[in-house]
Amino acid sequence: MSAFRYSLNASTIRTTPLLEKISVTAEAGYEGIELWFDEVEAYLAAGGTLQTISSAIQDSGLAIPTMIMLRDWWSASAEEYPAVFETCLGRIRIAAELGAEYVIACPHREVPDYDLGGLRYRELLEAGIKAGAKPAVEFLGFVEAVTKIEDALQVVEKSGHPEATLVLDPFHVFRGGGTMETIAQLKPAQIAISHFNDAVDTIPRAQQMDPDRVLPGDGHLDLTRYCQLLKQIGYDGWLSLELFREDLWQQDALSVARLGLERMQAIAENA
Repeated sequence: MSAFRYSLNASTIRTTPLLEKISVTAEAGYEGIELWFDEVEAYLAAGGTLQTISSAIQDSGLAIPTMIMLRDWWSASAEEYPAVFETCLGRIRIAAELGAEYVIACPHREVPDYDLGGLRYRELLEAGIKAGAKPAVEFLGFVEAVTKIEDALQVVEKSGHPEATLVLDPFHVFRGGGTMETIAQLKPAQIAISHFNDAVDTIPRAQQMDPDRVLPGDGHLDLTRYCQLLKQIGYDGWLSLELFREDLWQQDALSVARLGLERMQAIAENA
């Protein structure tokens, strides 16, 4: 029995057409696929339908752990916020129609008001629960302030909602200057998903961005320890391979997906 469930983030094979992404992910042996709203919305704008995507997902047998992402919900001014909220709610409804469990809510990119973040996140979460897909708070190592697990946890805790969750990512833990040992402070129910990737030590930490992530095992992060901490707190949910590499996009998508799954399982199952 696997220690975790394994998903492919669609960014890892970004240049592959949407419906093909779904079939490739299933053929490679994953249980789930994370989809991006911008890609789904482009597919719809080109004449596709949600029903077609939904049918492809159902035929594949895949789950959708999350869809990505909700923007500006925290940073919007009081005047902007009602329109931003409606945009976010529209995306939540798309996610719910496709059967996604969570939607990822990206963080404030400048120094934030955590009390406001908690209030707005609770409002989004309550709307998401009603609609059928729950927002989860993400931290990003390269934004100004919300760069660590502890920062996302502040929003989760300040929301005061029992179903509040956050998104983990070893690259962002490293890039944000945090420590993966903070995982030991979490409850498994507070984790919507953990992205999975590695980071190199040949580029200064503070200069690394999304395209600098590498396949698990190609970097220097202690991903074995990362998985040990997840197991220690009782987390047995999703690990999702999330990369943004043009060199991988130029390769055969199925080969990339299979290699990524092999790398994840080799580390996570033996941690």
